[in-house]
Amino acid sequence: MAGWTDAHCHVQDYYLAADDEGNKDLGATLTRAFAAGVTRAVVVGTDATSSKEALEVTSFASPVAMWATVGLHPHEANADLAPIARLARAGHPRLVGIGECGLDYFYDHSPRERQRESFAAQIGLAHELGLALVIHARDAFEDLFSILRSEGVPPRTVIHCFTGTPADAEGCLDLGCDISISGVVTFKNAEDLREAARLVPLDRLHVETDSPFLAPVPHRGRPNQPAFVAVVGEFVAALRGEDPAVLREATSANSARLFGFFPSGTSETP
Repeated sequence: MAGWTDAHCHVQDYYLAADDEGNKDLGATLTRAFAAGVTRAVVVGTDATSSKEALEVTSFASPVAMWATVGLHPHEANADLAPIARLARAGHPRLVGIGECGLDYFYDHSPRERQRESFAAQIGLAHELGLALVIHARDAFEDLFSILRSEGVPPRTVIHCFTGTPADAEGCLDLGCDISISGVVTFKNAEDLREAARLVPLDRLHVETDSPFLAPVPHRGRPNQPAFVAVVGEFVAALRGEDPAVLREATSANSARLFGFFPSGTSETP
């Protein structure tokens, strides 16, 4: 593995942060990422528009190889899932996952019953198409576990931007889910998350930015960007007492496996 993999970012135009002059420059964003040692990224959809753009951005000429997911975020659970399903079934060559989908009982921007229904439907879509499932979970782990047990956990499933307790992490791992850590782990009040990050087996761990959100310390308060996944990874390595290079290699390999970047028998060259 040549460098860091940002396992979850939003760099499509729908989300891409503007520079100080108010311009959105995907090329500059990805050039900075590559300079920081990032060689792969997964661009994640949250509704029909951002999912379509996520697929489109994977063809952007860049030193960072990109793949995409399509999904309906729990905040958007009232929306029609049909456009997402059509995108998923169209067979785009860089489509690697369904999501982000799941449950968010912290903000409750959508009725909880609709969140549960939308989540279950997207689990079914991941099963149908053999794609990875990317889960958003906030203050909802009891219902999350219940739905996953009911619907069946897809073989390749990740809890993105994990912010739960060590017990929540154990529950995710016991169900067969991988765990992805974002810049939240660097925040002052995130001791439970740091404890959880220490207990995740190295072969089940991913790192991400969730850019443009949740920039890590010392960049907190600025728009996040894929370049900062190196900051997250190095922090997590120090937290776990591991060599950053070892963690970089492991998390990149984990993401390649989870998302199926390189199908069996093919070259790893994007």
